[in-house]
Amino acid sequence: MIVRFLGTGTSTGVPQIGCNCRVCRSSDEKDKRLRSSVRIEVDGKVFLIDCTPDFRQQMMPLPFTKIDGVLFTHEHYDHVGGIDDLRPFSRFGSIELYMEQRVEEALYQRMPYCFAEHKYEGVPDLKIHRIDDTLSPFYIGDTPIILLRALHYHLPILGFRIHNFAYLTDVKSIPDEEFSKLKELEVLVVSALRKQEHVSHQNLAQAIRVAERVGAKHTFFTHISHDMGLHAEVETELPSFASLAYDGLELEILDAYSTNLDTGKKTSGKM
Repeated sequence: MIVRFLGTGTSTGVPQIGCNCRVCRSSDEKDKRLRSSVRIEVDGKVFLIDCTPDFRQQMMPLPFTKIDGVLFTHEHYDHVGGIDDLRPFSRFGSIELYMEQRVEEALYQRMPYCFAEHKYEGVPDLKIHRIDDTLSPFYIGDTPIILLRALHYHLPILGFRIHNFAYLTDVKSIPDEEFSKLKELEVLVVSALRKQEHVSHQNLAQAIRVAERVGAKHTFFTHISHDMGLHAEVETELPSFASLAYDGLELEILDAYSTNLDTGKKTSGKM
């Protein structure tokens, strides 16, 4: 499995418009964060988790290939705002979207032309698969998708486990019963907005506690704001089993370990 972080930033991205803080002024490419999403190659298929307003920019450097499924965590704009830019991928046929009913209803309201019975030319060819309230696991082809429930303040949202990789963003809390689905992971990705407390997002200390409880071989933090601080400085403060993700980071996740494709280093220690 190859996982590419298309974006690792919060809803405003980094740098944030109008901000002159040292993170937003940083020349380090790892401090430049588009909105959070990942691209996953597994079992001969390509999946996305979320489709952000930065989707076009995120995809331009990558090979133009079929997308076999888009999994949506929730309906907030920074996670669905790039849906219209899926239209070039309609050349490969219908684009399969997987979401809960609440997300489906929100998209019908915001982008009715994408889902009209009689679409005009150029509208993306989208097919929605509704995820039911039981959160039963399902397959896309031969790939099992295990669903994880989390809370974004009071909003119930989804995380996803694919083989030994799990992705949870915009998390404020995770119900106790969900942790049983997170055993024996090679890689956990979970959100950590900043160091200070926030009403609807985990801060860094809370995200580290989740990582400790899950016990994945390595945890990467995502959905990061400029308030987190400089990437290079925060990295030195993290435990050996955790790292800040950054835009463009690619991981090769095998049965026994995962490798940062940029460095070739295994995630058994600090990357």
